[in-house]
Order: sequence, then C-alpha cells, then structure tokens
Amino acid sequence: MSPAVKYTLARLGLFVAVFAAMWFVPGISVLVKLMIAIVVSAAAGWFLLRNLRDEVSAQVESAVDRRREQKEHLRAALAGDDVDVDAEPEKSHS
Repeated sequence: MSPAVKYTLARLGLFVAVFAAMWFVPGISVLVKLMIAIVVSAAAGWFLLRNLRDEVSAQVESAVDRRREQKEHLRAALAGDDVDVDAEPEKSHS
C-alpha cells in the first residue's frame, strides 16, 4: 500500500477516534466536538504519525528526482546531444 494512502487512513482514523471519544462528553454541541476533534487529531498526528509522514516525503522526493532525470534526458535528446536510446531513465511503478 502506498505510504500516502497509509498516512491518509491513519489521519482519518485518528480523527474518528478523537471524535468518538468526544461523542460521550455532555453539554457540547456536535459542531464544537467536530472542531475539537480536528484540532486534537491534528496535534496528535504531528507526533504520532511522524514515521508515516517521513515515508510520504521520501516517496515524493523520489518521484521529483525521477521526473528531473527524465526532463534532463529529454532536453539532451532535443538538443541533439549524443543520447543512447537504450539508456532512458528507468520507469518505476512504485
């Protein structure tokens, strides 16, 4: 499963858990409970989901590097530099 999907599901699960805990607090409107759940889950996610966030960051960085290499290869080919057709950057499906 993609790190981005895991991170998104973890954030959503954390929000649902906090909201479920807030559900049993009497005397507070549902809207206020939702707002509190958003703030608390965001703060908790900052600390609890650090490893997942780092994985997503590494995945994005890898995609940016791969695209940069493809762009350089294309520019070299368009400029007429000696480019080996078989030496195209590898396409990763991760």
